[in-house]
Amino acid sequence: MEMPKPDDAVLSNRLRIADDLRAIVPGEGVIVDEDERRPYESDGLTAYKTSPLVVVLPETVEQVSAVLRYCHENGIKVVPRGAGTSLSGGSLPLEDGVLLGLGKFNRILEVDYDNRCARVQPGVTNLAITKAVEADGFYYAPDPSSQIACSIGGNVAENSGGVHCLKYGLTTNNLLGLEVVMIDGEVIRIGGKHLDSEAYDLLGIMTGSEGLLGVVTEVTVRLLRAPETVQALLIGFPSSEQAGDCVAKVIGAGIIPGGMEMMDKPAIHAAEDFVHAGYPLDVEALLIVELDGPAQEVTHLIGSVKEIAESCGAVSLKISESEQERLGFWAGRKAAFPAVGRISPDYLCMDGTIPRHQLPKVLSRMTELSNHYGLRVANVFHAGDGNLHPLILYDANIPGELRKAEDFGGDILKLCVEVGGVLTGEHGVGVEKRDLMPAMFTEIDLAQQMRLKCAFDPDGLLNPGKVFPTLHRCAELGRMHIHKGKLPFPDIPRF
Repeated sequence: MEMPKPDDAVLSNRLRIADDLRAIVPGEGVIVDEDERRPYESDGLTAYKTSPLVVVLPETVEQVSAVLRYCHENGIKVVPRGAGTSLSGGSLPLEDGVLLGLGKFNRILEVDYDNRCARVQPGVTNLAITKAVEADGFYYAPDPSSQIACSIGGNVAENSGGVHCLKYGLTTNNLLGLEVVMIDGEVIRIGGKHLDSEAYDLLGIMTGSEGLLGVVTEVTVRLLRAPETVQALLIGFPSSEQAGDCVAKVIGAGIIPGGMEMMDKPAIHAAEDFVHAGYPLDVEALLIVELDGPAQEVTHLIGSVKEIAESCGAVSLKISESEQERLGFWAGRKAAFPAVGRISPDYLCMDGTIPRHQLPKVLSRMTELSNHYGLRVANVFHAGDGNLHPLILYDANIPGELRKAEDFGGDILKLCVEVGGVLTGEHGVGVEKRDLMPAMFTEIDLAQQMRLKCAFDPDGLLNPGKVFPTLHRCAELGRMHIHKGKLPFPDIPRF
C-alpha cells in the first residue's frame, strides 16, 4: 500500500510549523515529540502505521479555522481525526501532514425535544447522545458496534451504520445539519433543525466524505422516541446458507426488523467465550432478529418470524422475555470484534454490501476462498441490509500472511461488486479499499468524483491518499483523457 511521497520541504520545517501552530492553539494543543505522536500513528486498521508531522488538538471552531487557513496558505496537508476507530485507514496520518484531532470537541450543545433533535460537537461519542436523552424516552438510532468509543464526527465522515440501520437508516438518514470548516478557514452551515432543504444536497455530499471535503465542527442529529415494546429472537441454523435464506424470506415477507444480525460458528464461539451471552454452540449460524413497536404488533411479528425460521430449518429459537435478556443477546454481537481478537494474533475486518438474496452464494464462495488462501474467516454482519463484515484471521509475524489476508479481502470485495453489491457499507474506502475502486467505478466515474473533491479542496490538502486510487491535479483534471490505456501528465505521482 503506497501513499503520496512526503514533501521534503515540509518535513524539514517541522519545528517552525509547530511553533506557528502553537501561536494558534496554545498550551498542550500541539504535539511534536515522537513518543507523544505515536498514539496517533494509526486508526482501527492497525496493519498500516505512519507518524504524523505534528498533532494539533484545537478546542474552538476559531482555532480549527485558523489551523486550516494556515495549512492552506502554506501548502500543508491535513488529516482530520475523531476517536480513531475507523477500520478502513480513513484517519491514517501522513508523514508530511498535520493530524487535526477533534477529541476536545466533546460537548452536547443543545437537546431540543420540541424539534426532536440535538446539537452536538463532533467529539461526542455515539452512545453519549442516547445516554443524554434516554431518561426522557428518546434515543439516537445509528449504533455502530464501537458506539461506546466512536465519535459522532467520525460517524458523519464514514456514514456509519450499526445493528439498527436496517429499519432506521445509517448516519445520513439521521442528520439534520452540520457546521463545517473549509480548507481555507471559511466556516459554513448546512441544514439545521428543519427537514430536507431545497437545492443541492450538500448535507448528503458531506456525509461519508471521509474528511476529503471539510472538517465538521458541529452536528445536528435526529432524535427518535423509544419504541413501546422491543423483543429479540435468537435463532440457530445448521448452515450459514439456511440462515441467509431466512434473512431473505423475512424481508421478502414485508417484515422490517429493528435489527437483523448474523454470526457464523467461529464468531459465535468467540463471542460466547468472551461475553457468555448464552449463545447455542451446536449451530453453524446464528441470527439475532429484533422487533419493535406496539406490543400487539411485536407479538404478531414474532410469530411470523418464528414460522419463517422453522421453514428454513432452524434448530433452536429463543425469544427474549426481559430487557436484560434482550441486551444479553446483543452483548455478544456488540463484542464480536474484540472477541475474535482473542482467537487470532491479527485480523482484517472487511466491509462490503450485497443484495440480500445473494447471501447464500456469497457465504459459500467465501468458504472456498478461505480454503484457497489457507486463512480462517469469521463472519459477523448486518444481515438484514446485506452489509458483510468478514473477519480474516492471520498472523502478521508470519512473512507474507498480511499480504495474503489483503488479497483474500480484496477477492471478497470484488465478489460483492460482482453479485451486484458495493465495496463498502459503512466503514468507508480510506486506504483499505482505495485501490479496489476501479473494480466498481470507471475512470470517468472516478474523475467526476474527483471534480467534486476539487470544488471543495482545489489544492488537494485534505486527507490526500485516501479514496482515490490515482492522484490528479485539479487544474488538469478537466483535460484528463485516456488514449489507448496511456495516462497523460506522467509527472503526476500515482500510487
